[in-house]
Amino acid sequence: MNETEQKQALIDYATRLGDDSIVLGHRLSEWSSNAPFLEEDLALSNVALDYIGRARMYYSYAAELAGNGKTEDHFAYTRDQREFRNLLINEMPNGDFAFTMLRQLFVDVFNSYYLAGLVKSTDETLAAIAAKAIKETQYHLRRSHDWVLRLGDGTEESHRRAQKAVDELWGYTPELFTVDALEQSLADSGIGVDNANLHENWLADVGSILSEATLVTPETSWEVKGGREGYHTENLGHLLNDMQYLHRAYPGLEW
Repeated sequence: MNETEQKQALIDYATRLGDDSIVLGHRLSEWSSNAPFLEEDLALSNVALDYIGRARMYYSYAAELAGNGKTEDHFAYTRDQREFRNLLINEMPNGDFAFTMLRQLFVDVFNSYYLAGLVKSTDETLAAIAAKAIKETQYHLRRSHDWVLRLGDGTEESHRRAQKAVDELWGYTPELFTVDALEQSLADSGIGVDNANLHENWLADVGSILSEATLVTPETSWEVKGGREGYHTENLGHLLNDMQYLHRAYPGLEW
């Protein structure tokens, strides 16, 4: 990979990470004023802000590397569904509270390992973003861990909902550990992270937490992929309609 190719790969990589963050951040923001009680309403809103702030850093870096006048707003608000490269698990509708917290647990455990790897990146900007984000992730993981225990080992109804969420989300988790040629090349050069190497530790941690919560770890019988290639569920289109409406209605608007 020559210098030009590596630069483009880095732009694409930062954009992917921004896409993961902005989509999940927007999903979590949908709980604002809708959470089960006030404290959780504030907590979920703060977690959403963490992800949106993370997206801004990734997008700003991609824009800086591109050097063509684009800004973070371009990446967030002017691209269509097929141009987004987020993992599918992040775009799934929130469902009930149990679904949101199980999804968050799966993502938080993954991020705890992923960011620990990215903080060692030879790219100083990515490493700096990871160093900030990993502190947030430690807090996120404590929350999702505690909630999964409360839901799984709580009432009969909360246990049922939590197990249903595990079963519905499980097929989206293999994509977390799928590495394409771009990611592999950056991992080999010390810039990115080889996600495939994270699966064993993730599975051990998640399995332990689910067991503690009296929940059953599913046998992997199905999986859905495609987000990194721009193939998404219909849910992303609806999300982008809401998220991008104002910017598209008033092109060039700045806060």
